[in-house]
Amino acid sequence: MSVAYNKQLLRQKFAIFDEKLIDEMWTKSQIMEIAKDQKILRVGQYVSVIPVVLSGTVKVYTYHDDKEFLLYYIRENESCIMSYNSCMNNEASQIYAITESPSILFLMPSSEVIKWGRLYPEFNTFYLKFYQLRYLDMIETLTHLVFEHLDDRIMVYLKQKALVNKSNTFKITHKEIASDLATTREVVTRIIKKLENENKLEMTGGILKIL
Repeated sequence: MSVAYNKQLLRQKFAIFDEKLIDEMWTKSQIMEIAKDQKILRVGQYVSVIPVVLSGTVKVYTYHDDKEFLLYYIRENESCIMSYNSCMNNEASQIYAITESPSILFLMPSSEVIKWGRLYPEFNTFYLKFYQLRYLDMIETLTHLVFEHLDDRIMVYLKQKALVNKSNTFKITHKEIASDLATTREVVTRIIKKLENENKLEMTGGILKIL
């Protein structure tokens, strides 16, 4: 286990859980520090561990017509409901996940997750709230996609990035924006220039600042 976390800190993270469940989670899971931009789950992969983000942020994507599309972020004290669903149904993953920032993950074996879901009602309650969160996230994403112009979608996306990075100034490329929003780099370049002319942001040498 990472020296940065002990059972008492884990108990604070999972305050609704029974002491016996905390003991089992601590004994049978592992804590892993993962660098930025590391894939932790791939499409088609069977889920062997379910992550809870102790610190940092993870991005969750899906594919459509050979294009990747950002679905939502998993933030501190949250877990991946899509991984959980694949685990519970013994299905291959339909999403892939990558660390947005250096992250510390609590990795629970999928076989134990299934067992804990049967034995401890509060464990299911913990995951039920993520169904609601992710549902709202995806409704918001769909709303932006269907009803908003791309320049508005880009601004919403960049403001989300600012929240994740805890700063209005962060490093990003036109290619990354295009990939996350399932559009082309040329279109993003044009819109970024437009937003700069509107004094909504500045971008120099890959460093973007929201004004």
